[in-house]
Amino acid sequence: MRRRIHPAAATGGALVVGVGALYLAGLLLTADRIPDGTLVRGVDIGGMSQSEARETLDRELKDVAAIPLRVTVGDRTDRVDPAAAGFGFDAGETAARAVRPAGDPFSVIAGLFASDGGTIEPVVRADEDKTRTALAKLAAKHDREVTEGAITFDKGLPKQVAPLTGQKLDIDASVEVLSSSFLAERPAPADLPVKETAPRIGAAETERAMNDFARPAMSGPVTLTTGDDRITISPAVLGEHVSMRPGSGDRLLPEVDGKALLADPALAGSFAAAANEPVDARIRLNGERVEVVAEGEPGREFTASSVSRAVLPLLTESGAARTGEVATKKTQPKLTREGVAELGLTEKVSSFTATFPKSEYRTKNIGRAAELINGSLVRPGETWSFNRTVGERTKANGFVDGIIILDDKYTKAAGGGVSTVATAVFNAMFFAGVKPVEYGAHSFYIERYPEGREATVAWGSLDLKFKNDSGKAIQILADSTDTSVTITFLGTKKYDSVEASKGPRTNVKEPGTRPGAAKDCQPQTPLEGFDVTVERIFTVDGKEVKREPFHTRYTPRDRVTCED
Repeated sequence: MRRRIHPAAATGGALVVGVGALYLAGLLLTADRIPDGTLVRGVDIGGMSQSEARETLDRELKDVAAIPLRVTVGDRTDRVDPAAAGFGFDAGETAARAVRPAGDPFSVIAGLFASDGGTIEPVVRADEDKTRTALAKLAAKHDREVTEGAITFDKGLPKQVAPLTGQKLDIDASVEVLSSSFLAERPAPADLPVKETAPRIGAAETERAMNDFARPAMSGPVTLTTGDDRITISPAVLGEHVSMRPGSGDRLLPEVDGKALLADPALAGSFAAAANEPVDARIRLNGERVEVVAEGEPGREFTASSVSRAVLPLLTESGAARTGEVATKKTQPKLTREGVAELGLTEKVSSFTATFPKSEYRTKNIGRAAELINGSLVRPGETWSFNRTVGERTKANGFVDGIIILDDKYTKAAGGGVSTVATAVFNAMFFAGVKPVEYGAHSFYIERYPEGREATVAWGSLDLKFKNDSGKAIQILADSTDTSVTITFLGTKKYDSVEASKGPRTNVKEPGTRPGAAKDCQPQTPLEGFDVTVERIFTVDGKEVKREPFHTRYTPRDRVTCED
């Protein structure tokens, strides 16, 4: 039987056949092909296969991807290497996206009649860790702390310090900004976000401080008066010790460093001359008892606060008004008539005289050490130090070169002979019964000193110290002649008597012979080395209450010969 086909059905069938033919033709003609006119950053990849497009984009976009990214960080500009920041173009993925999808018939058929693929953006690779590292380097380079407006003084001239806003790169927020800049075809400089800190002291305040204080302060010298004394301070010196610092209300306030002014070498002598040191009451021995022969006198001194208060108001004045009075503080003597009794300075506790061969350097050095020691007041519980009291034995401190013992032989050095004073102090300490803290004997024995009861000192390595454990104050009197030095301790006796008992020499060793130094050779006579023990015996009410041994080891004193 023959069936008739409806005309509409015939037409539909023909359409299906036609579309199918077009789809097949599209697949044959456009499969793995990129539409004509397709552009990626100006590079034409139209009509190319996916692999051809990938190779072309790899080659053509390499230079584009390497163009440094311009950035601004606050008020500064810089450039970032895209590769170092983790950015690059993915040519393969970009080419794949440019190919029309084969699974969509309408896209395939449209590709037969379309003449322009259009512009597409390249696919970008991004490594956020590298981006953050690059941003961290920018931060290290461009972050800065806020700079407050300020006033400085240089050699008596005031200068303004311009305020500057602090800035800190916001790395988290900058990641996306830098990524967007790489994606842009012709990017303007990327404005990376920063966190800013505004200065408290701005330009207007520094200008005010300059006009109201700084310029007038350095306009000329100021003069301080006290009694008949005048102390003039130049602008150059003022500039070293005057400053302006932020205060309340975001204002710069002036300050004067009175302590530094007092210590400044240009002024210290003037302040010292205008001040008066207190004078201690003068005491002496009358037999075994102490008597006061002159009252103590108060002195006056300048304080840091009084100098600051005196100078500050003068700085904004002019002419004669830049002169003003400075207050002084009354200072009391360490020892007054009343204090003599209160401190227990009633009698001679001990005394010792050390003798020495007459020579110019010994007289000079021993006399200088005695001068520095004389009048030392050691309160109960305090520790007295020879080195702290006498100071370093230098020419600047009044000492000259003399003979000392170094490395078991005589040599020349400043302060030679001072050990004679140390020996006198040691024996006065010994017979006063107070506690030795640090001491040391000479390396070899010197015949004019008592065996085991002598001491030497060396700056920086060996001191002579004792602690006053007598319960009352001790004043040390020191007096010297051309051939002797006497040290006397005044106070209150804790013991009826303190005596010494020396034992025999033991461990005796004979000396040797050796040549002297090539320069400044000092000849040396031989003497045996030995050990000796001296006991300190304390007596109260006629009874022995304790003993203390002092052990000393002396090395042999070798014969030293000096050749011409």
